[in-house]
Amino acid sequence: MASLLMPILLGFAGMGADYGIWMHTRQKLQGAAHAAAFSAAMTLTNNVSADVSLQANAITGAQGFTNGVNDVTVTVNQPPKSGTHMTADAIEVIVQQWQPRFLSTLQGSSKVLIMARAVAVTGSDGLGCVVSLNGSAAGAMTLQGTPAVNLSGCTMYSNSSSSTAVNVGGSATLSALSVGTVGGVSGVSNITTTQGIKTGAAAIKDPYAKQSYPEPSATCDRTNYTAKNTVSLDPGVYCGGLQLNAGAVVTLNPGIYYFTNNGGSAGDLQIAGGATLSGTGVTLVFTSSTGSNYATATINGGATVNLTAPTDGPTAGIAIFGNRNMPTGTPFKFGGGSSQNINGAIYLPKGAVDFAGGANTTKTCTQLVADTVKFTGNSNFAVNCSGTGTKPLGASAAVVVE
Repeated sequence: MASLLMPILLGFAGMGADYGIWMHTRQKLQGAAHAAAFSAAMTLTNNVSADVSLQANAITGAQGFTNGVNDVTVTVNQPPKSGTHMTADAIEVIVQQWQPRFLSTLQGSSKVLIMARAVAVTGSDGLGCVVSLNGSAAGAMTLQGTPAVNLSGCTMYSNSSSSTAVNVGGSATLSALSVGTVGGVSGVSNITTTQGIKTGAAAIKDPYAKQSYPEPSATCDRTNYTAKNTVSLDPGVYCGGLQLNAGAVVTLNPGIYYFTNNGGSAGDLQIAGGATLSGTGVTLVFTSSTGSNYATATINGGATVNLTAPTDGPTAGIAIFGNRNMPTGTPFKFGGGSSQNINGAIYLPKGAVDFAGGANTTKTCTQLVADTVKFTGNSNFAVNCSGTGTKPLGASAAVVVE
């Protein structure tokens, strides 16, 4: 009986030993699939045209599983071919390797296929509040002089590859959740963060790149308008701009306000110190009817500004919207200081923004997205943006299936 049972017992013992080896290999395969899917999703989050297959294979290869080597097969699918996340924002990575039998050859001589699978989705942590989109400028994000900039629970990003992409000079100070930049940071000693400073980071996507406003009417609703006292204004096309003199109190009714040129006269918004501008559910659009001489904005110190973006519609979440065709570096000045409160996004993808403003509160939702940003006075930002219609800023990804 012992002789008859011995081959069976040895077979089970061999199978158990080989099974342990295979499970150890599967753990390594799973780790590689997890890392590859996450890395590919992060890459896609930052660059919608990225080669996710190349990125995933680089990660699995770095962990010892190179496609086509040592019986390894790496498959990358976007979207996944099966499961609950077959969407364009999901990436599936399957890593397989044929394993030989060692002590279980009594059960057969064929190799055993070990497989691991992971699926990751792109996303955003939503905690960015100030972003400079310029890809190469020195000081694309600058604090110079004496400003104290407080980003309450939110992050500053710069897409510039310059070694001084973020420049905090003089006695300026920056307090933020974190700072991320493709390039480098000058003035690190003046920066305080909760989650650190990351240089050499991937550029983040323009969160409003696919958002647009309706084309304005060719008819001017108001031309070269100057407000000198208390007045309520309606949405429409403001040719030649809008000027608020000291003492003016202007209320904007909900809707979209287009600022455009009038012949050779630019359609700028100019708010003097001592003037007040307020509006809820409004978007101010800076554009041009001729493709040149684009409208800009100048808000002087001492002005009171309280603007809140619409929560729905084509310009949801955007309080200030700059035409993407305006020349890079078009100047915008927001110098209203502590009396300047803009709830929503200031979106000026080609604008060179000088900024000083924001009440000292953590209860607002303020985002600033521009080509370059220079802080010229004390400024405060927070991203308590639930229900405001704004887009989340900041790249992240998550593995949802293993």
